[in-house]
Amino acid sequence: MSALKEKLETDLSTAMKARDEVRTRTLRMALTAVKNEEVAGKRSRELSDDDVVTVLTREAKKRREAATAFADAGRTEQAQAERDENAVLEEYLPAQLGDAELTALVADAIAEAGASGPRAMGQVMKIVNPKVAGRAEGGRVAAEVKRQLAT
Repeated sequence: MSALKEKLETDLSTAMKARDEVRTRTLRMALTAVKNEEVAGKRSRELSDDDVVTVLTREAKKRREAATAFADAGRTEQAQAERDENAVLEEYLPAQLGDAELTALVADAIAEAGASGPRAMGQVMKIVNPKVAGRAEGGRVAAEVKRQLAT
């Protein structure tokens, strides 16, 4: 079992004992998503820590989008509940890259690929994505690549 999945299960047990409803609900949801990912496909498999981070990143993104949707609809309680769940998930994800770090990584990838112009975006994304996995949202990375290739 991956260390991260084990930590999630241990923390779930602790949260249940402490009667922390938000944490319990969020960790149960996260573990369910992990288990669903393990049995998805033709045969079940054990997820690595990187795979678990990918699942948690996807779940955190869902929470951010739901919070925005609820806030736009004027449902502040539900929006806050989604933000609370997202905060719990963020504790298990790697620290997000700052703008300067992301800019530097993209610049290095462009130099490595010898890319120029918007048509080279795919090449650059192939180089950058493994380096930023879980530490920056795909849309943010793509926007930075597009910005640097346009200049």
